[in-house]
Amino acid sequence: MARRSKNALGKAARHAAILEALATDPTVRISTLAEHFNVSGETVRRDVEELSARGMVRRTYGGASASHPAVQPGLGERERVLVAERSRIGREAAGLVEEGAVVMLDAGSTTTHFARALAARGVRATLLTNSLDAALAAGSSEALRVLVAPGELSVVERGLYGPETSAFLRRFNVDMAVIGASGLTEEGPGEAESRAAWVKRAMLERAERRLLLVDSSKFGRPFLEVLCPLGGLTEVVTEAAPPAPLEAALGRCGIRLTIAPEG
Repeated sequence: MARRSKNALGKAARHAAILEALATDPTVRISTLAEHFNVSGETVRRDVEELSARGMVRRTYGGASASHPAVQPGLGERERVLVAERSRIGREAAGLVEEGAVVMLDAGSTTTHFARALAARGVRATLLTNSLDAALAAGSSEALRVLVAPGELSVVERGLYGPETSAFLRRFNVDMAVIGASGLTEEGPGEAESRAAWVKRAMLERAERRLLLVDSSKFGRPFLEVLCPLGGLTEVVTEAAPPAPLEAALGRCGIRLTIAPEG
């Protein structure tokens, strides 16, 4: 880990930094983090306990490790970290939507940022989604036609899932599928929840352009289900360069990598 300045980080920044560190290292030590953040070991221990309670990390003796592959925090928890980074990703991806395009969008924190940015652009397009948050955000624009998939409601994810959802999505031909994922490895995008994985796959099947929106904290993190082979994507939009092996794998698959600029 690169050495920080002597000014101690705030709690939200520490939490984001711990998750970022676990994206490249399977475990982190509390003593190392305390020195890195210029805070006490007890402060970092409380950070780890809080992240563990949210399901975002696993506590280990003297440190923390990445969470179980079938576990991820709820949408409300995910929305509180890396907000600026995910907003940049959503804005950059929304700029790739052409006038008149038909877009499928799944439920997630970064994809909701995409829906907000798309509405702000004022581009005329059709959006099909299983996300209540994305539907409401996109619905604020008169230029966007919004179709909401049926299914069983998940209050935690504020989305709709199940056989009816996938069957509905497979009725449509679309230009773009825009999805998020729990993690991204050289094998492909991964998902912690099976019900979400099936919806994402249904979307990917129907689109010529298949965009993955993923922040850098998810690089190198495997999860329960591989959504598709890495080559099943056509584009990845993120806010920071992936580790060299992952970036090389994206290049071999011919995947367009877009890094959202700051500001």
